Parts: sequence; C-alpha cells; structure tokens
Amino acid sequence: MGAGKTTLIKALAAAFGVKDQVSSPTFGIVNEYEVDGGARIFHFDFYRMDDPTEALDIGIEEYFYGGEYCWIEWAEKIAQFLPDEFLLIRISPDSEIERTITLQHFRNAD
Repeated sequence: MGAGKTTLIKALAAAFGVKDQVSSPTFGIVNEYEVDGGARIFHFDFYRMDDPTEALDIGIEEYFYGGEYCWIEWAEKIAQFLPDEFLLIRISPDSEIERTITLQHFRNAD
C-alpha cells in the first residue's frame, strides 16, 4: 500500500495517450481507458478480492486474452489466472520520496 502503483499507472496511461481520468478501481475492480485510435486499456485492482475465483466471475480470461493491455494491481491475489506471459513490475519504497522499480518478464516455457 502506498508504494506508488496507481501513480505509475497514471504515468503509463499518459505515455500511451489515455485521455480518460485514471484512478484506482479498488471498489469496481476494473476501469477501462480509451487510447487514441480506439484501443482500450484495462486497469484492475484485486486488493479487496478474497477469493481468486471471483476473478473468473468478471470474465478475467476474456480481458487477458482479448488483445488489449491489462494493467493489474495486486496481481498476486489471482496468480493462478495470470496469462502465460506477462511483465511483473515491483515497486519497493526506499524512502518517502524514492522507489526502486524492478521489471521481470515471465513466460511459460511449455
């Protein structure tokens, strides 16, 4: 909490040309943002999800395999449903104003 996940997503959204207001979808689980050209980005926040199978109820597989970007906060809550390939971004607070960001690419090697 408070590491800067939503702040990072706001910066990514600006870089992708999102015109919508970006906020954490903590209570709604998913926000949809439109990008120039009609593409969409889906922003998930699974912090309040207690049962990972609830993700299936919102059609998570359709989102993940629909060809659009999916940005996920608290992805560890639904780890068993993550796609075979994804980029994990870890944000570690070093101080009140400094963060360390680590990128890790995951690919299922069938």
